[in-house]
Amino acid sequence: MAMRVPVMVYAEDPVLRAGVTHQLRTRPEVEVLTSQDEARAAVSLVVVDEVDDAATRLLRRLQRTSPARTGVIVGRIDRESLQITVECEVSAVIRRSDAREDRLVSAVLALANGEAVLPGDLLATLLDHVGKLQRASLDPNGPTLSTLTPREVDMLRLISEGLGTAEIATKLCYSERTVKNILHGVTTRLNLRNRAHAVGFVMRHGLI
Repeated sequence: MAMRVPVMVYAEDPVLRAGVTHQLRTRPEVEVLTSQDEARAAVSLVVVDEVDDAATRLLRRLQRTSPARTGVIVGRIDRESLQITVECEVSAVIRRSDAREDRLVSAVLALANGEAVLPGDLLATLLDHVGKLQRASLDPNGPTLSTLTPREVDMLRLISEGLGTAEIATKLCYSERTVKNILHGVTTRLNLRNRAHAVGFVMRHGLI
């Protein structure tokens, strides 16, 4: 009989943890571990609504301290969240709407075999992200994807679309003063002359 894959499930929400654990516990291919046996895990599954600050901290801890391969089961994921999972060496992303028993077990077995799991519609986003990493790596002195925060990226993208300060403030639910302060911080940090220069600079380096 094949060995069962030891899996550790992480979720701050006990309902999410119980749901995934219940689906896996009855399957002969999988051994669901308790926190006392965390070190034995071959696969770690992180179950979250979104990849927020708390989820990112957990993913970075697992990246640093655990030899297990990590998968994320997530309710909502966007480009920035996918970027974070790549940087944290996550090997599988599964939408919660797709997290049925067979799908979960298939993902666990794939992770245990060294494979990656990604929804088809996120593949293009991932390839775009990799392309930007490659372009950034061509200039070792240039900015990297960690140069800008997600909200700085959002603002610069809106400026590139022709929006003014008031429109950006309304769209992102910030005050105009906050928008001006954030954009001033970007131009100062990157030694740029103005907003147009900032947009052109980060677009050339593939950051937006």
